[in-house]
Amino acid sequence: MAAPVYSAADFLQALQSLLPRGAVWPRDPDAVQTQALSGLVQSNVRLVQRANNLLAESNPVGAVELLYEWESTLGLPDPAIGQLPTIQARRGAVVSNFANTGGQSAAYFINQAAQIGYTITINNNAPFRVGQSYVGQPLGTQDWFFTWSINSPSNAERTFRAGQSAVGEPLNYWNNLILGIEMSEIVPAHTIPNFNYQ
Repeated sequence: MAAPVYSAADFLQALQSLLPRGAVWPRDPDAVQTQALSGLVQSNVRLVQRANNLLAESNPVGAVELLYEWESTLGLPDPAIGQLPTIQARRGAVVSNFANTGGQSAAYFINQAAQIGYTITINNNAPFRVGQSYVGQPLGTQDWFFTWSINSPSNAERTFRAGQSAVGEPLNYWNNLILGIEMSEIVPAHTIPNFNYQ
């Protein structure tokens, strides 16, 4: 359901309908009383616009003014990463933490990386076994059962996006530090993530 949008004319009509009837209470556009009420309704228009903006900000996907409140509620910025360089990245971290329900599947980790702006693939590893492995596969040890690879470009490019980024942010920046830290925090405790930046 969309938020109601009321104009100054709507508020003026509402105020005039509350006035008593009679010659002393004119409703003509040129009347002094109508002009005085027209000045008063501007504050109502601003209040409705701010209330509608608050409704939009209540969803972290589009938050700008309340982004700091969302971050402090979710314990962001992560002390290991520090303040993220762009609004887009900050909003991605908020959405990722807010929507994170947990999981252990490859699809879950791919989705979590996508929410913070990275495209990854995941490979599961296993030690070499005769008849089950292929030539050229690493031999590995028993730890290979618990090791999995997170594959990402060596320098994942983050670009400026109209409507998502803010004035003064870089048009492009390259960094995988955020991916490594965020993934390391949510991997299952018994596994060993292996980051391959290609």
